[in-house]
Amino acid sequence: MTRIAVIGTGVIGAMTAWRLALRGAEVLAFDAYGPGHDRGASAGESRIFRTAYKEGAGYVPLLQRAEALWRELERGADAHLLTMCGGLTIGAPDNADVAAVRRCAEDAGLDHEVLDTAEARERFPQHRIDDGEIMVLDPAAGVLRPEPAVQAALRSAEVAGAQILSYHPVADATETADGWRITSNDTTFDVDHAIFAPGPWARQLAPLRNLPVQARLITAYWFAARDVAAHSPESMPIAIRRHAEAGFSCFPALDGVAIKIVPHHLGWTELDGPDDLPRTSPADHARAASAAAARLLPGVTPHPMRTGTFAEGFTPDDHALLGPLPGHRRATVMTGFSGHGFKLAPAFGEIGADLALTGGTSHDIATLDPNRFPL
Repeated sequence: MTRIAVIGTGVIGAMTAWRLALRGAEVLAFDAYGPGHDRGASAGESRIFRTAYKEGAGYVPLLQRAEALWRELERGADAHLLTMCGGLTIGAPDNADVAAVRRCAEDAGLDHEVLDTAEARERFPQHRIDDGEIMVLDPAAGVLRPEPAVQAALRSAEVAGAQILSYHPVADATETADGWRITSNDTTFDVDHAIFAPGPWARQLAPLRNLPVQARLITAYWFAARDVAAHSPESMPIAIRRHAEAGFSCFPALDGVAIKIVPHHLGWTELDGPDDLPRTSPADHARAASAAAARLLPGVTPHPMRTGTFAEGFTPDDHALLGPLPGHRRATVMTGFSGHGFKLAPAFGEIGADLALTGGTSHDIATLDPNRFPL
């Protein structure tokens, strides 16, 4: 039996541990924190799933596979993780992201609608639409619940035989003649293969120190909805808003009280490590988020009732590093998902299992090759 260490049990590591255990591997999954923690990228109450993808039609087969695996996980773990409520991309027709989503839907032959200004205002009054703006509606989109998803994947991995080592920070990972030696909590573990899935904190681990992954702060705000029913998943799709004054992702009310936005136009503060992750936001950042909500979301109170922070690892081209770890044998790296990896995590977990067990995968991941950046 192949013995594999999975280092990091955010959503990518958790899904990889699950897929490995189902295929009979002996899995040791390490994390410095507990399952579903808020110190990495798998936090924030809600995450977007979408199929018409501004990052390119090349992702569509992976997204469709990911949706099938999300449903498999839900059935096996008896959990509700993905609500398909549709998705909107909102902005001027010539906005780069709006045009990219439309092009992806057309190139991949995906079901979608393009709503002109009048249609957008009538069908989705939760958003204030300026003259000339449009919406691209992707029906194969929805909202994921990140913390329960991580816990469901780890629970399913454990049922399949994986050993989940929470509160086991990895102090050292050293390549040996036959594999890797992992040191955690003053104990050593020898394995045949190491999968590094450290989320935004890749450069905290010596074998990954030279990878081009920068941890950045993500801040989310919740605004109370005046009409909760109109802002529930049954009535309000997830949305990506692109406007001259603000840009954000927007989520329907999952708690029966408030919608969430993640501002994009305010930039992402760089972080050195998890101890630098703040638990609140500066006043000027909160004021700017409030201004965006007041301007573009007429159905919410324009002051946040809650703030949340988490981190994400970004690469120079905003695409993940997924493949054999450069310069090493019997090692796979899965990091730098740049804010759009969560929805794809089950498919990436399947790929991670493929790479560790067979050295290859049938999925097309050429654009994610870690060797595309000089080290």
